[in-house]
Amino acid sequence: MIDKQPEALWMADCLDLDAQPVAWYREAAAELRRLHEVNAELVEALTMMLDCYNSQGKLFPEQEEVGYTAIAKATGEQQ
Repeated sequence: MIDKQPEALWMADCLDLDAQPVAWYREAAAELRRLHEVNAELVEALTMMLDCYNSQGKLFPEQEEVGYTAIAKATGEQQ
C-alpha cells in the first residue's frame, strides 16, 4: 500500500491522546482502527478477485474499471 500512516490511524492516535476524560474518544479511536483493518482486508480480497478473473479473461472492461477505481479510492490513490 502506501508508506505514510493512513489518515484514519492518525486520527485514532489523536483521539487516544485526548481520551482521558472522554470514553467515546477511545471508542471512536478503536472503531477507526477496526474500519481501517476491514478496509484493508476488503481491498486485498477485491484485488485478488479482479486479478484472478482478469488473468482468466473473464472480466468485462466495465467491471475492471469499477473494481480498480474502488480500490484506488479506498487506498487514497484517487481523490
